[in-house]
Amino acid sequence: MFSFRTTPFFAQEDTVLRKGRIGVLCNQAAWHPETGEYLFETIARTGRLQRILTPEHSLYGTLVDGVETVEVTTQVERRHLEDLDALVVELQDVGSRYSNYTSLIYNIFKLLKATGIQLPVYILDRLNPSGRQIEGTLGIIGLPHRHGLTLGEVANMFYTEMNARFPLHIISAGAQQVNKELMAWTIPPFSDFAGLFTSHFYSGQCLWMGTNVSYGHGTNRPFEQFGAPFMEPLFDYCAKQSLKGWNDPSSPIANEALHIRWTRFVPAYGIYSGEVCFGFQLMFIPGVQYHALNHALQIMRFVADTCPRFECSSLNRYLEDATLESFVSGALPWDSTREYIKSEEQKWLRKSKKFVLYDDEPYRIK
Repeated sequence: MFSFRTTPFFAQEDTVLRKGRIGVLCNQAAWHPETGEYLFETIARTGRLQRILTPEHSLYGTLVDGVETVEVTTQVERRHLEDLDALVVELQDVGSRYSNYTSLIYNIFKLLKATGIQLPVYILDRLNPSGRQIEGTLGIIGLPHRHGLTLGEVANMFYTEMNARFPLHIISAGAQQVNKELMAWTIPPFSDFAGLFTSHFYSGQCLWMGTNVSYGHGTNRPFEQFGAPFMEPLFDYCAKQSLKGWNDPSSPIANEALHIRWTRFVPAYGIYSGEVCFGFQLMFIPGVQYHALNHALQIMRFVADTCPRFECSSLNRYLEDATLESFVSGALPWDSTREYIKSEEQKWLRKSKKFVLYDDEPYRIK
C-alpha cells in the first residue's frame, strides 16, 4: 500500500503511530523550528519511541534516555526493524546517487521485501538542495549521478520497481513547516555539504573521492576546490600554452558557468593532511546553467593527461559506467561521451516522470 499525504506528520491519525512502537531513522537535519526539537524528541514525549537509527557521523551519544541509539551506514539489521510497528524516516538527502542515505533507503526496502516484514514506513519528505536538474548516466540502482528527485520520490521509485508490499507513506515536503522556513542546506546533511554552492558542484567533484586528488576535504571549501601536491607543475601551464589564464576559452578546463582560480590549500585532515595541495577553486557564476558532471570529467581527463602521478583506480565505484571511465583514461573522445551522457539523461527524464510527486519535474540542460 502506497500513499502520498499532504497533511503534517503529527496530524496523522494512523493507529500504528498513536499506539505502536516507533523507530526513527534521521540525521541532524531532522530539527523542526515550530517545536524547537528533533523529530525523535517529539516522538519520545509520546512514549512510543522504541529505537533511533542514525547514519554515521550524524548524531552522537545517547539521544534519549532509555531509548536505544544505533549508528548505521548503508545497511540496517533485521533485528533493528522486526520489533517495530512503524519506521519514521526524515533524512536531508543531497540529490545524488553517491549519497549513503539513498543507498540506505534502497537496502532497507530490499530487506523488507526479502523478509516479508510488513513494517509501515513513513518518510517525511524534504526539498532537494540540488534542485530538479539532472546529470549523468544510470547506475546500479537505476539513478543517474544527479537525479533531480526528492528522497520521497526516490523511495517511490524503489518501492514501485521492487514491487514491494509493505505500507509506504510519503509526507509531502509541502506539509512540513521546516521546508518553508529553513533552506535545505541550512543544517548541513553531512559535514562536507557546507552550503548553497556545494549543491552546484557535488555531483561532479565527488568523483575525486575515487582518485588520489583531494576534493577539499579538511578545508572550508569542500567540493569547491580540489588539488594534490603532485599538481604543482601545472602552475605555469597557461604561460607555456600561451593562454590568458585558466578561464581563457581555449583552456582545457574553462567553463562559461564558472571562474576558475589556481590556488593552494592545506587540508586539516583526510588525504594530504598537513601537506600543501596545488589545484583549483571553482567559483559559480549565479544565473548560468552548469553541468557539474560533464565539467568534472573534462577536468579529470586533463589531470590524467598532464599529471603522471594521477591515480583513479577506484573511480568506477562512483562513475558506475565503463564508457565514462574510458573517457577519463583517454580511450574515448569527448564528443561521443557527451552524446552518450545526453542519451542517458533523456532516458532518465522519461523514466522519472512516473515517480514525481510534485508539480515541477526534473530537467536536463543542453
